[in-house]
Amino acid sequence: MRKACAVIQLSRVVYLYQSAARDNTALVMRMKEITQTRVHYGYRRVHVMLKREGFKDNHKRVYRLYKEQGLTLRHKRPKRNKAAQLRQPKMLALHINQIWSMDFVADNLFDGRKLRMLTVVDCCSRESLAIHVGQSLKGEDVVRVLNAIVRERGQPQTIKTDNGSEFISKVMDKWAYEHGVELDFSRPGKPTDNAMVESFNGRLRQECLNEHWFLSLADAQDKIEAWRRFYNEARPHGALDWRTPAEFARQTGLKPGLSSIQEPEILTSER
Repeated sequence: MRKACAVIQLSRVVYLYQSAARDNTALVMRMKEITQTRVHYGYRRVHVMLKREGFKDNHKRVYRLYKEQGLTLRHKRPKRNKAAQLRQPKMLALHINQIWSMDFVADNLFDGRKLRMLTVVDCCSRESLAIHVGQSLKGEDVVRVLNAIVRERGQPQTIKTDNGSEFISKVMDKWAYEHGVELDFSRPGKPTDNAMVESFNGRLRQECLNEHWFLSLADAQDKIEAWRRFYNEARPHGALDWRTPAEFARQTGLKPGLSSIQEPEILTSER
């Protein structure tokens, strides 16, 4: 061997070297399990999930394996036009219950029947306060959902909405007046005025609505409520320093458990 290495001018140390790299099989298997069930998770969120489960690997190793396994996502980002520089400054939520945002999301059951969801989000903690699922929602339904949330965690100072008929209805205006809540309506054609709930609705559609078939209204309510609880209690959020919304809420003073509101009357009223 010595003579052979001398002939080809190769160090015997190099020839006898055996890799001592750690076996990544368990790590790669778990990464694939996470990305198969949460198909829109990037490597940073996958790393946070692994860290919560006890893996000691840093983000660089996770990123390398993430790319080697072909798990990289490609998001086509829209081009920003010059008008984006002229957006009006938005009021920031500095504490919980300062600003809520709400909006409607539409989807279908497996047989084509329409579904409608009212989503309510706390702009400070990013908690999903409620996702009320029905087929025909009106202003009275919006008020009933808000009353259920207020009973659990208190009322907001401001609620940001668009100009939908359910939000500008007399019953909604009466509720806001009686509770001393300001309704902040978006400018027509400006969904960025209510960007927080628009972003949440995008996650809801990507990670839940596009991943499930809903066989009935009850089935849709159960699956969407399960996802809402996962979003609040297990899904790390980049804007919250990779904490979950429930963790952030507890650390900023909200009592534990109030981020997952369950209102039997609401969940069953549309069945």
